[in-house]
Amino acid sequence: MTGTLIFDPLLTWPVVWVAAALGLLGLVLSLWRRQRGALFRGLAAAVLVLALSGPSLQEEERQALSDIVIAVVDESASQRIATRPDQNEEALAHLRRAVAARENTELRVVTIGDGEEDSGTLLMTALTEAIAEEPMGRIAGVVLLSDGRLHDLERAPVLPAPTHLLLTGEPEDWDRRLIVRNAPDFAILGEQISLTLRLEDQGAAPDDGGSIPLSISIDGAEPLQFEVPAGEDVDLPLTLPHGGMNVLQFSTPVVEGELTGRNNEAVVQINGVRDRLRVLLVSGEPHAGERTWRNLLKADAAVDLVHFTILRPPEKQDGVPVDELSLIAFPTRELFLEKIDEFDLIVFDRYSRRGILPTEYFENIANYVRYGGAILVASGPEYAGAASIYRSPLGFVLPAAPTARLVENAFAPRLTAPGLRHPVTAALDGANETVEDDPTWGRWFRQVEVEPVPGTEIVMEGEEGQPLLVLSRVGEGRVALLASDQAWLWDRGYEGGGPQQELLRRLAHWLMKEPELEEESLWAEPSGQTMRIIRRTMAEETPPVTVTGPDGTSSDVVLEEVSPGRFEALWEAPEMGLYRLSDGEEETVIALGPAAPREFEETIASGAALEPLLAETGGAVVPVSDGLPSLREVRPGRPAAGRGWIGITPRGAYRATDLRVSPLLPAWAFLLLAAGLVLAAWIREGRRL
Repeated sequence: MTGTLIFDPLLTWPVVWVAAALGLLGLVLSLWRRQRGALFRGLAAAVLVLALSGPSLQEEERQALSDIVIAVVDESASQRIATRPDQNEEALAHLRRAVAARENTELRVVTIGDGEEDSGTLLMTALTEAIAEEPMGRIAGVVLLSDGRLHDLERAPVLPAPTHLLLTGEPEDWDRRLIVRNAPDFAILGEQISLTLRLEDQGAAPDDGGSIPLSISIDGAEPLQFEVPAGEDVDLPLTLPHGGMNVLQFSTPVVEGELTGRNNEAVVQINGVRDRLRVLLVSGEPHAGERTWRNLLKADAAVDLVHFTILRPPEKQDGVPVDELSLIAFPTRELFLEKIDEFDLIVFDRYSRRGILPTEYFENIANYVRYGGAILVASGPEYAGAASIYRSPLGFVLPAAPTARLVENAFAPRLTAPGLRHPVTAALDGANETVEDDPTWGRWFRQVEVEPVPGTEIVMEGEEGQPLLVLSRVGEGRVALLASDQAWLWDRGYEGGGPQQELLRRLAHWLMKEPELEEESLWAEPSGQTMRIIRRTMAEETPPVTVTGPDGTSSDVVLEEVSPGRFEALWEAPEMGLYRLSDGEEETVIALGPAAPREFEETIASGAALEPLLAETGGAVVPVSDGLPSLREVRPGRPAAGRGWIGITPRGAYRATDLRVSPLLPAWAFLLLAAGLVLAAWIREGRRL
């Protein structure tokens, strides 16, 4: 119990002070006049002023509160390498024992891991939150268990007590880090880009003085091996091999004694885009659907279209002099011999053999396909006739042969079973969802009957189930045959039309080998630490996908079919880094966050960043490798660390459990005392005392 004298004036304090001043003035006058009762009069005035100030005795019943020591334990990724987990555990256990040995002291332990979205070690954020949860007057000390590599120093709170860092790690630690600079998000196919690589050694690295092996792999393929110097920037010229996402993986072997191999890898994802798609459109004659093809291709700003329409074939003899015609000659040699390899796609729209292209030109076009080119044949009645381009050397690469029968009945195009799964036709708006369903598309009225060659894929059918759209791969190239010239009816909206623009767009992009339209493909879409694994296949089922993490552990993920030919699964990754996915046939790699997270940019333990902040509180950086310090009490303002010890400041906090306030004297006692003093002054002045 404690007692305290408090004042609760009956009047306002200014009135009390005026009364005190008047009493003091009266005392001075009495003394100046040498009155014998001046002292008694002054004491009487003092008693009255004291009574007006309301003196009371406040008594408290207090319960002592314990001091609090806050321990923030860093368990981020950089603290899970080498001997640091054991050091963390040992240091925390030692701190628990030291605090438990002290009377009236408690330990609060806060554990932090990796920050979200690769924000690193948020040590100060965790400390700020821990301090906010405790009464400031009870915090006697703060101990941080970390490697000192934090990423939020600017968020450091006002520290109310001595703060210390128990620094994990060893003096002989060293690590090697692979850095990739100036990597672009996209690059133009065929154009060279330059990446800057650097292999950097940190800490007490061995001075071997030699070059370091470096492997580079694209899309998980067999890596290429190189030797590069340490500590120097190396420029790497690179040309992307294909369109779409190109995943480049750089890695260097882990050397014995190195802290971790997590920063020995780097992944760069570059989207390969075509600068301009060069398309050659050859229309054999003017017809209603010709403008449909032209409008489709011209609508894409990335397409360079070269379009020729045969208006006056060689066999036409009308006596008009050539120099009087407003037509240009068809540059067949330039297009089909000299510059054919410059085109990404050649479209033959109702084209027939009319003596314009010699046989060797058709042979050259066939070779163009075999070596990676693409041809789309939009056929009409001419494909069923004797002048069909199938009856040329080009026929060896075409996916279907005409039977010479032309069907001119109304029919609604529909997807076949393979068409429901093929990316060119799957999920087209208004398509039949099964082979038994009917589509909602408008009808066509003409179709060339064809016989597909072995190894082709029939994705659409027409009258009586006859092949309508046939796809095939020939060598390194691709060919598509549309056995009708009526697609323009959809464009005009006849009977509701159909997805003509989307179908032809997909078809053209599949022919030009756009990765998103491959029939057999495996990829993953990241979202934080979750990945959506997607497998597209023409098969009815797919095996589980094996996911290999950055630490080498593997997990099998079963995919579910979400639509024909498309299987998906969501998988939560345990940590950020580079993951490899494979189902035995297809494989890919994906980086969740950076391949080497922020945690591994600097892995050598150091207290340099925290040292100035700790010094302001009297604390210090204590390496765990030098031994664990004892815990002592220090007075506020005194140094809180020394050789082999760290200090905390007892706070002496308490809680008031009971409070009583009673007047120092009753009011009548003050009046009686003042009256007695006045009486004594009167008697003294009457010479009776």
